[in-house]
Order: sequence, then structure tokens, then C-alpha cells
Amino acid sequence: QVQLVESGGGLVQAGGSLRLSCATSGRTFSTYAMGWFRQAPGNEREPVAVISWSGGSTYYAESVKGRFTISRDNAKNTVYLQMNSLKSEDTAVYYCAAARSSVIPTNTRLYPYWGQGTQVTVSS
Repeated sequence: QVQLVESGGGLVQAGGSLRLSCATSGRTFSTYAMGWFRQAPGNEREPVAVISWSGGSTYYAESVKGRFTISRDNAKNTVYLQMNSLKSEDTAVYYCAAARSSVIPTNTRLYPYWGQGTQVTVSS
């Protein structure tokens, strides 16, 4: 069983930055691909960024490329999402998720473990 706890959300002005963190339990963190997903009201949950177990491969949604960076520290069992140049359309609840996978899955159904979510609100 893997438990995930997100932190770092909040209210920020457009153009600003936030750094989300996801701390995980368990001794097998380094074997999991980790993803950040978001869900805005009325929308489906969508992938934002995914990182492989080694950190060697990443995926970014087109809408965040060049602005967001996903990283992980396997020694600290933590994955991060650095969000720069935030826009109002980035407003959503952001979720961290884990999947035991050798690739970088983007389908939410492939992730059995989820955090509780953290709200990110970008004011224009």
C-alpha cells in the first residue's frame, strides 16, 4: 500500500509560481512511476506531468510544456511539480498518483494510488 500526501497549493497571481510536493510512504517509492494530474470544476481529471521511476523519462501536457517541471527525490520518497508562469486556466485541484510501471503512463485508470489533492487557484 502506498499513501500519498500533497502540499504546496494555494492562491497565486497570474505569472507567479508554486511548487507542489507529494510525500509518499513505503519503501518501494523508487519502483513507481509518479504523476501529477489536475481536475477543474466540470472537467475530467487530466494528466499534467509524469516521471518514470528513475527520473529518466518525463511526460508533459502540451498546455504546461516549458512552464512546469516534474522531478523526484527517491531518497526522500517525494515528487515535486514546479509551476512557473501560472495562468488562470491552471486553476484546479492537483493530485499526485503512483503506478508500479516501467513506463510513464498518462491514463488515470492505470494509477491505483492517489493523494487527496491540493487546490491551486490562479487569479488574473
